[in-house]
Amino acid sequence: MDTTNTLVPIGQSDNAQEPGRLPVQAAERARQERRQSRRLLLQGVGVLAASAAATVALSPGRAGASPQRQAGDAVPAMRTIRFRPQARSDAAAGKPALPSLAVIALNRMGFGPRPGDIDAFKALGSTDSERLTAYVDQQLDPASIDDSACDAIIASYNFQTLDKSQAQLWADHIKSDEAKDWRYRRLPVWETERVAFVRLLHSKRQLVEVLADFWHNHFNVYGWDSWIQSTFVHYDRDVIRGNLLGNFRKMLGDVARSPAMLYYLDNQSNSGGNPNENYARELFELHGLGAENYFGVRKTTDPEIVDENGDRKGYIDSDVYGATTCFTGWRIDGDTGLFHFDAASHFPYTKVVMGQIIEDFLGEDDGNIVLDLLANHPGTARYICRKLCRRLVSDNPPESLVQATADLFHANREAPDQLAQVVRMILLSEEFHTTWGDKIRRPFEFAGALLRATQCNYDPTLDNFFWWYGAMGQSLFSWHPPNGYPDTAADWSSTMPILQRWRFVNDILEWKIGGDGEDKNDKRIVVDGVMPEDVATPEAIVDFWSRRLLGYLLPTAERTEIVEFMAFGRGTDSDLPPDQIAERLRYMIALILMSPSFQWR
Repeated sequence: MDTTNTLVPIGQSDNAQEPGRLPVQAAERARQERRQSRRLLLQGVGVLAASAAATVALSPGRAGASPQRQAGDAVPAMRTIRFRPQARSDAAAGKPALPSLAVIALNRMGFGPRPGDIDAFKALGSTDSERLTAYVDQQLDPASIDDSACDAIIASYNFQTLDKSQAQLWADHIKSDEAKDWRYRRLPVWETERVAFVRLLHSKRQLVEVLADFWHNHFNVYGWDSWIQSTFVHYDRDVIRGNLLGNFRKMLGDVARSPAMLYYLDNQSNSGGNPNENYARELFELHGLGAENYFGVRKTTDPEIVDENGDRKGYIDSDVYGATTCFTGWRIDGDTGLFHFDAASHFPYTKVVMGQIIEDFLGEDDGNIVLDLLANHPGTARYICRKLCRRLVSDNPPESLVQATADLFHANREAPDQLAQVVRMILLSEEFHTTWGDKIRRPFEFAGALLRATQCNYDPTLDNFFWWYGAMGQSLFSWHPPNGYPDTAADWSSTMPILQRWRFVNDILEWKIGGDGEDKNDKRIVVDGVMPEDVATPEAIVDFWSRRLLGYLLPTAERTEIVEFMAFGRGTDSDLPPDQIAERLRYMIALILMSPSFQWR
């Protein structure tokens, strides 16, 4: 890959830079500028810490352990940081004030507003109900949204793999001579990761991007695995994005037949003589019924596992074993990279799954029957809808909303737009537009909101951004266990994830092309010239940027400390000299981006 424009991280040792790159005097000036920048930022962090005293509480416990730990790891004793929201305007304890519906919709159905998005939302109708309905229906019909500007930006980077078919990906990145180079083998997943951030920043089809992230986590695979990385474009484009507003049963089948899932959960090696239950177990526990419908080790005759109609309430271990044999012989053809059924590897005898006897002569359809059983089960409807409500509304969604959407999911289980109907019900629910501060942004959402709010001049081919982003703990397609990245505030609000967010903001605000040199003032985030000249008092400056970055004014506790940082001993309602504004503005913006308010969604 061409690295001529690769960024040099701020603070990197001068000895690591290209020899002779800067004259001695210029290098010394650059070091002095970096020291001054750090001093200003440390002042700002001190201000933020003081402001956070009213909004952040420290408490011991494991709930906030870093999400990077793996299942089964010991959880060390630690102190975790908790956001304590500001009081609502209606005095509801423990919640931040409810912002406008535009702010709620653009943060939950997307990755936050860009400048101008809130006004565009308000123009969709004369009432909040009209505006929300219009926006939801628009987002649920992505083909009707002109996204040519985003497409043109993607095309400008000349990605090589995004349009390749499944067979082309296999031929080029697994079977060809070029595939002996591991960098070429992993190019599909590398480009999928990079273009995800381009779409997050530029696409007008924001709901598609939110749901793509959701379903990638639901059907999680470790995308950088040697067999998965080479066809990952197919998994993202055809399997996840191709089904996210469609039918769940079809999505379930496409996932089961994808190279990504067949290799990730070892069904590629599942055979009648050597069964491997990895895929079958996760199919029940994570993809379909969910652990909430698991009854453990029971006899199939146990009356507690059936309802009053004699139907199974959930699954037991013997169902996993039966399903394992049903999926024997499901394979990827080593020559073409396409799915095929290997009858010679199939378990050829009778199976029993969820109380249903599956005859020994059905072959590939044995697995299809299992997928049908799961997709049609009411427990699957509740499990999937609870996860969708958790993603789109709150960490602990009301059971009434979960059940209402589950009923719709189950009633429309054969509809081609089943998932779109379910998402629409959630987004138009009262719970959606009356809830705020029950979720915080995960790192992917936080990075997206920052890029969009600041209109960052982002180039996905440069690596520095991904070094900084990865430290926050949610590198794309990189979660090893099959359960996907966690989705509650407790998992992302401990000390280290929050500290890494602060570091990320610092790095992004100081992001320069080529490090120090003649282009040292070429910032990826443009600040100069954005604010009107008549905005000159600390209060006016903070209010201007909080509206621009958040869509509303900061709450008093956060606003006061940031205003005082900007004033730096001067009056908060007196005009500041231009040199003080220029010196402190970028760091004041960083404080808003690091504030508790910028974390809510």
